[in-house]
Amino acid sequence: MNYRGSFDCFDFSKIKTFPLAERKNKVTLADLVEPDKLTTPPALVRDVMIDAAARAIVYARPNGRQVLAFIGAHPVKLGLSPIIIRMMELGLISHLAGNGATAIHDFELALIGQTSENVPNALPEGKFGMADETGRLINRALTEGAKRGLGFGESLGRLILGEPMPERVEFKHADKSILAAGVRLKIPVTIHAGIGTDIIDQHPDFDGAAKGAASGFDFGIYAATICKFTHGGVILNFGSAVTGPEVLLKAVSMAANIGKPPAGITAFDFDLRPVEQADVNDESKPTYYFRDNKSIVNRIPAAFAGHGYYIEGDFRETLPALYVKIMEIS
Repeated sequence: MNYRGSFDCFDFSKIKTFPLAERKNKVTLADLVEPDKLTTPPALVRDVMIDAAARAIVYARPNGRQVLAFIGAHPVKLGLSPIIIRMMELGLISHLAGNGATAIHDFELALIGQTSENVPNALPEGKFGMADETGRLINRALTEGAKRGLGFGESLGRLILGEPMPERVEFKHADKSILAAGVRLKIPVTIHAGIGTDIIDQHPDFDGAAKGAASGFDFGIYAATICKFTHGGVILNFGSAVTGPEVLLKAVSMAANIGKPPAGITAFDFDLRPVEQADVNDESKPTYYFRDNKSIVNRIPAAFAGHGYYIEGDFRETLPALYVKIMEIS
């Protein structure tokens, strides 16, 4: 960074990092949920809303409709990436989006087969988020990608698949990466990141301009996908409480502005917490402020003659149940 303004600015060169391999993680390859090992359908597979989501997806793709899924970091940390990748391979997802943390956990799983550090233990020592490879390699890949005019997701996907970005790095578990799957399958995987929101922003190699440019390209790709919803399609949101809903809200407004509104969409919002749908119009209720329910289940579908649904439950149950149901009816 080369700040020349009037105020004190943190000296990033003073940051001390440590090898990623030395960090203790809560998630390993053993925690990944493999689609082929789902021998017993989860109890939720008979749930009427899971059934509706599965049928909407199965109907959409053969009929030329888009299926866009936005996933927060939590599903990746829960080991559900293999199910997402399988759905991409089967052509059931046409666009996958996530936030910065989604990309970071995906990157670490691909690199060392582990992710999700113990924050309370690391924070007092100044070690939270300071693993060298995560900050150094991702930031350098974004700087390189931004120079080439590539988005955040594609830049990391290419790095994970072995392309020099700008240096070549061996990823032993690239097959577990959603980012790599996007490049391999030619399916857009867009990452919608902020500044100061991710651990890579703490590192000496952090380049805010590059991160912003790469994520900005991804927003353009995302908005272009939303313009393809003029005859319907499916929106899935897995655990993104703020970023996913807000990115979608802006993109549908852009699409409508140029005469390509997303008509007749069907949206499904998956999350853990209970939601009272009646509260969506009552600003005195705390649940009014849940952006995912407000935008994805209510405002956006209602604005464009569509339908929105909320599916409450643990991602470790709802996402496998969705996949099993899709396989049943396909």
